Amino acid sequence: MHLSVRLVFAICACLTAAPDHAASEQLRESPTVRLVATGGTIANHSGKRLTVDELVELVPSLDRFANVETEQFANLPSSAVSLDQWLELAQRLNTLFDERSDIDGIVVTSGTDTLEETAYFLNLTVKSDRPVVIVGSMRTPDEIGYDGAANLLAGFRVAASTASRGRGVMVVLNNQIYGARNVTKTHAQKLDAFDSGSYGSLGVVDADRIVFYRRPSRRHTRRSEFDLASINRLPRVDIVMSYLGAPGDLIASARARGADGLVIAAAGAGSTTPSQSEAIQAFIDDGGVIVITTRTGAGRIPPRRPPRNASAEETDWRFAPNRISGEDLSPVKARVLLMLALTKTIDGAEIQRMFLVY
Repeated sequence: MHLSVRLVFAICACLTAAPDHAASEQLRESPTVRLVATGGTIANHSGKRLTVDELVELVPSLDRFANVETEQFANLPSSAVSLDQWLELAQRLNTLFDERSDIDGIVVTSGTDTLEETAYFLNLTVKSDRPVVIVGSMRTPDEIGYDGAANLLAGFRVAASTASRGRGVMVVLNNQIYGARNVTKTHAQKLDAFDSGSYGSLGVVDADRIVFYRRPSRRHTRRSEFDLASINRLPRVDIVMSYLGAPGDLIASARARGADGLVIAAAGAGSTTPSQSEAIQAFIDDGGVIVITTRTGAGRIPPRRPPRNASAEETDWRFAPNRISGEDLSPVKARVLLMLALTKTIDGAEIQRMFLVY
């Protein structure tokens, strides 16, 4: 009898202790995700801009998925963000990851108009395998069907997931997960305005879990060679579009105004007008770097090489070393990569290598 009583007490003690142990394990294992707000439509309430803490209050279920931290980096339309603020934002995220080993991921809010550019810039400059997720919204908080709260929740879930590590900077909108390199805004108003074309999304945010289909194949984040630690300004790079009858004087003007590099949004597979072609040659002769992309929205511009055993006459401006193929990058993303490339070199062959690997 004495043994039975002791056994009963032991069982009761185990049953009593078990819930506390499970609760402490759950608390200890809950991921920490910081929300860094920069502004944009997601915070653009009529008459004011919502603060980062007010955004969090719109999603009361966030704490089910993570320990939430907040930081108000800025509160601007995305079109008003400067290049200096880009540098500051990337440096801030790197500082957070360097100083806080307990942070599992970071969510950044952004206006959607330039979100794809910001995402790609961070993809090349944040030096961590831990996830950075960019979110935004197409509708303001006071509009019917406001999508910001749902996108914020989905972004937190992706940032909190261990499966998100090593996939580079991601964009999460409309329950789709996109890689920063290939995502683009394809519509001015629709909720499903973002897409990655033929590349497809990286995954989806489903009700039960985060599902990934693939990983980015190009170099990014921790494997990137771009280091902002000693950079206090980005070189000036402008974009000029080619169209029927386009003059070359805009290209000449860009150089005269201090452009270190230029991205041409060319027609088709790289076509420019005769006037633009002459101006491109002059830009290159003056020491500038030209990147050729396509205005079509899809397709790759392969690097041009002189024919084998070509004469000096046959090796014309099209094969100049500082005339770079933009590969399959959109003009705005080619500009981002060229700005960073020019912080390291002005050698055309080396810059072309960067466009082949990023």
